[in-house]
Amino acid sequence: MNIAILSRNPKLYSTTRLVEAAKERGHEVRVLDVLRCYMNITSMRPSIHYKGEDLTGFDAVIPRIGASVTFYGTAVLRQFEMMGVYPLNESVAITRSRDKLRSLQLLARKGIGLPVTGFAHSPDDVQDMLKMVGGAPAVIKLLEGTQGIGVVLAETEKAAESVIEAFMGLKANILIQEFIKEAGGSDIRCLVVGGKVVAAMKRQGKEGEFRSNLHRGGSASLIRLTPEERSTAVRAASIMGLNVCGVDILRSNHGPVVMEVNSSPGLEGIEHATEKDIAGMIIQFIEKNHKPNSTKTRGRG
Repeated sequence: MNIAILSRNPKLYSTTRLVEAAKERGHEVRVLDVLRCYMNITSMRPSIHYKGEDLTGFDAVIPRIGASVTFYGTAVLRQFEMMGVYPLNESVAITRSRDKLRSLQLLARKGIGLPVTGFAHSPDDVQDMLKMVGGAPAVIKLLEGTQGIGVVLAETEKAAESVIEAFMGLKANILIQEFIKEAGGSDIRCLVVGGKVVAAMKRQGKEGEFRSNLHRGGSASLIRLTPEERSTAVRAASIMGLNVCGVDILRSNHGPVVMEVNSSPGLEGIEHATEKDIAGMIIQFIEKNHKPNSTKTRGRG
């Protein structure tokens, strides 16, 4: 197979591992900077160009699109889909998962466990919304934030009101969520490939930090999932329409709750914690499932 990987940085661990795994299995692979791809959008012969070259002949594309370039990255991926190239994750599914509010609404509709979450436009509704999520302490999140950036734990009601009003004053869209104290600053990252949880790790925030992201100094360790946690992760991936994703779960007093579904999960932490060849599993999934013109969501926007 001829595989394209859309990645801004070919030296990133996840990108280099996917290249290694593809080459080990005898495939041709090329890393493309998604922001250097440009498109000819036409009815009969859609095409993608890269640094003056017309890109053709790819069987599959692996999107590793950062959150800051979601709009342009998914447009390029959609163009690959129009050209009949098999996407590991479809453009519509990535867009769906990157919209925090939309993804939570879709998960809630299907009965997936979530932290109680509030969303409002007017500062006048802040007090009532805080009551809705159980009062302080509460977690306040920027809708556009990633890797723990733009996430604040407000310890008191006054602090929560101040932070919310400050964000709203900047015209930022925010979510307010109940604080799951019993999680103790840890969460579980489940890596789903092709409808199965192939690896899981516990991420623990450093002392005094409620965010468990490895980018913020958190640590990773092996964990055994309960059947309910495994089922929750698989269902969340399916609802988002993602073949490969990281599902972040908290252990709460009322069962597992999903914090986020990540369409471009990093492989470094989880491969080291579990000693599993996840990059190889992803390439094997593409081998078994790739077909030309097989994008399910064509024409649905």
